Amino acid sequence: MHPTVAAVTARITERSAAGRAAYLRRVEQAADRAPARHRLACANLAHGFAASEPAGKAALRGRVKPNVAIVTSYNDMLSAHQPFGTYPPVLKKAVVRAGGVAQVAGGVPAMCDGITQGRDGMQLSLYSRDVIAMSTAIALSHDMFDSALMLGVCDKIVPGLLIGALSFGHLPTVFVPGGPMASGLPNGEKARVRQLYAEGKVGREELLEAEAASYHSAGTCTFYGTANSNQLIMEVLGLHLPGSSFVNPGTPLREALTRAAAARAVQITRQGASAGTMSPTPIAKIVDEKAIVNACVALLASGGSTNHTLHLVAIARAAGITLTWDDLADLSAVVPLLARVYPNGAADVNHFHAAGGIAFLVHTLLRAGLLHEDVWTIAGRGLRHYTTEPVLRGDAEAGDLTWEEGPKASLDLDVLRPADDPFSTTGGLEVLHGPLGTAVVKTSAVKPEHRVVTAPAKVFDDQADLLQAFQDGLLDGRDLVAVVRYQGPAANGMPELHKLTPALGVLQDRGQRVAIVTDGRMSGASGKVPAAIHVTPEAALGGPLSRVCDGDLLTVDAERGVLSIETHDGADLASREPTGRAPEGEEWAGTGRELFAAFRATVGPADAGASVFPAYDAPVQPTPREVPLVQPV
Repeated sequence: MHPTVAAVTARITERSAAGRAAYLRRVEQAADRAPARHRLACANLAHGFAASEPAGKAALRGRVKPNVAIVTSYNDMLSAHQPFGTYPPVLKKAVVRAGGVAQVAGGVPAMCDGITQGRDGMQLSLYSRDVIAMSTAIALSHDMFDSALMLGVCDKIVPGLLIGALSFGHLPTVFVPGGPMASGLPNGEKARVRQLYAEGKVGREELLEAEAASYHSAGTCTFYGTANSNQLIMEVLGLHLPGSSFVNPGTPLREALTRAAAARAVQITRQGASAGTMSPTPIAKIVDEKAIVNACVALLASGGSTNHTLHLVAIARAAGITLTWDDLADLSAVVPLLARVYPNGAADVNHFHAAGGIAFLVHTLLRAGLLHEDVWTIAGRGLRHYTTEPVLRGDAEAGDLTWEEGPKASLDLDVLRPADDPFSTTGGLEVLHGPLGTAVVKTSAVKPEHRVVTAPAKVFDDQADLLQAFQDGLLDGRDLVAVVRYQGPAANGMPELHKLTPALGVLQDRGQRVAIVTDGRMSGASGKVPAAIHVTPEAALGGPLSRVCDGDLLTVDAERGVLSIETHDGADLASREPTGRAPEGEEWAGTGRELFAAFRATVGPADAGASVFPAYDAPVQPTPREVPLVQPV
């Protein structure tokens, strides 16, 4: 192992000892060698199979076959989740063929950040992760199940499903991907048209035409944002079947992999393993300290989404593991950047997959000693299972699905490189520290000449105000660091501010020195403008951002990891009174935001995952904060 990877793993393990032990005790208490449903009283069990067909009732009354829960994020509005509509009957049939029985245990909400970007609905986006986790727990809470199949793809859905599944750590759990849509309009061309629209050089029809040509069919968006980062991370965690993440929807191989996932959910139960060659593999056995480090390394090596600086911390906490941003920063210093996928390059995920994809990425990182090989996965013991690729001989249902060794050399060095010939020697993620707090910056898409910006602050309490200032020409002709504050998890749910990227990109292209500092998010889709995001402590809780004024000289230094300020009047920052504020009272009414007052009152800080759930070694209930509620009419 690389010494830094080994050292980071060791300190995470030591730091997490109490929380991990508490988590594993709960897992052990929940485990049962017999089918779980037979702990239920007869009336409870009868309710559980009342709607099943006769064969299903007989199987569920019996004491042999494992019952597999299907938890789905299906809806037919969102392209990534639309394919899941046909999955349940396919999965059920495959489970029966493998010797089990399956039931759709429940559904979870799936919202799209692409639709809500820049809208009030985006203020529910991050909260939806924890709602999904709770919905997953409700689905599994009936104690009817011996394993689970999780159907989800996009931004908050997969982390939420995983956090919920980890609460049932005794259950073997297989994540079932849907795959990306085929390549459409190149992402670089889409970004070009967006900037032209921001400058008023093209109209709405031209913009809509470009967007529709980019997002054009069922499947995930093809850029390397949070959705596709989710897929890569789930595979490297060992929760997908090898090579299944980026197979397009509606193809015979995708169909065969879906059936194989269902069969695997049976094979790794206690009952299924006793009849075959697999070992019982509950999810708690898979998601351990080494697996979490593997996920971090894969994210960094591929230039993945900054949203996972929140999600990986929250996922780790759900498994009793304490991961910090400094762990990620130390790994980023030694993990090379091996992929160039938009917004970090011109390619999309289909090009990445064709160049060797995850199989080659895992192969080269293992060779470099940057991944732990000795981990459990749904494919068996050892991460080397994930250097293989699925191959289908024959049709999807009757064909022979096998796994063969993947490429040992990149098939396109412009997209994917080996660890000894990287695009960059570091992973493109930097943690900034300074008097303004702690922040994260993604440098993999930022050119070196733009990674250090010192300029006067221009302060906004709402992203709409920044966009209006841009439209009015008030940001023209000068260097600036845009401070967009009161966007943290306790203020308004920490929305993504990706809608600001085209405007700031225009200013940068005009030769202005531009950066953004915010306690909000900028997402995996953000690109060339340096963005110090997730600033904590956040402004709404009295963080230093609440005291920044127009004209203060700010430095965003993504090379040295510095976020500093020189006040324009020479005053001590701490002596200033906070200015601005988060929304309050009636301002929360609309788009369901008034329903989330309890989340705003209890959500944790960004560097602890921005979660409403306590850690396993923390008090059971977080301390509520005083937040203004909507007054009854």
